Amino acid sequence: MGTEILCSQCDKPEWQCLCDKYCGVCKSWDNVTLCADGQYYCSACREACDVDPANPDRS
Repeated sequence: MGTEILCSQCDKPEWQCLCDKYCGVCKSWDNVTLCADGQYYCSACREACDVDPANPDRS
């Protein structure tokens, strides 16, 4: 099993993270997901930046 991805702000997994979840690129609050680099991205920016979601089953 892979390494758990943690939020870069609070060092917690997405399900425990209490940080404001918004896209770090466009600042959107819609459909944001924690990604492999520990940052949150909306689906459009995640695709444009070619970043994998931390939990692929949730994308």
